[in-house]
Amino acid sequence: MGWTISPHGENIGVPWLQIATSLFNLCEDVKTQVKHHSYTLDECAARFHHRLVQIHPFSNGNGRHARLATDIFLTSCGAPEFSWGERTHHDPLVVRSRYIESLRAADKGDFTLLMTFVRS
Repeated sequence: MGWTISPHGENIGVPWLQIATSLFNLCEDVKTQVKHHSYTLDECAARFHHRLVQIHPFSNGNGRHARLATDIFLTSCGAPEFSWGERTHHDPLVVRSRYIESLRAADKGDFTLLMTFVRS
């Protein structure tokens, strides 16, 4: 329920049969990153968010779900939630455009825009 399946039976993100395993691996990876201080907490959260969006477990609402899950992760670690671009822009179309642009850069391994966006 809620999976995004193409007419060819494929999920937009990871193959649908791998969603549960991918989510488990993501959570285990993030626990390890936090434990070993692999990145700052903000960067762990941004990378978690990006990967959760890439897994794409639902047909709709993946960005909202990933932002909520990321904010829950941050607050569970005692950090404030991300602002998700709302401090610098009040136009939802501009915020969305910057958000998509930052995710696309992260797809290519550059997390600079995403790191800036999440706290802007």
